[in-house]
Amino acid sequence: MTDLPLPEYDELPLASLQHRIRSLDHDQLDRLMTYELQHANRLPVLELFRVRKRQLDEGAEPSGGEHTEIPEVTSHSGGSPAKQQTAAEPGTPLRHGVADQTPHRGRA
Repeated sequence: MTDLPLPEYDELPLASLQHRIRSLDHDQLDRLMTYELQHANRLPVLELFRVRKRQLDEGAEPSGGEHTEIPEVTSHSGGSPAKQQTAAEPGTPLRHGVADQTPHRGRA
């Protein structure tokens, strides 16, 4: 079964798959479920499909919009705003409420 309703299905992370299946109808969801059972058989994915099928059975409609294309990310702008001067001091985390367990920090 290579004609799946979601392109590059095998590479989709679970969170992305959760949103993309909302655009599928019952038959498309059944095709994906059959494919999953025959290939990776991942329990979290199958449970996701079962929940969505139940929603469709209870009257939910496939969402509008097309969730079949995966946008390509080539870069992001800006980089990290973190700087060495603003980074946290190394060491153990503060333990509030425990006597003599909170390291003394320089006070201004």
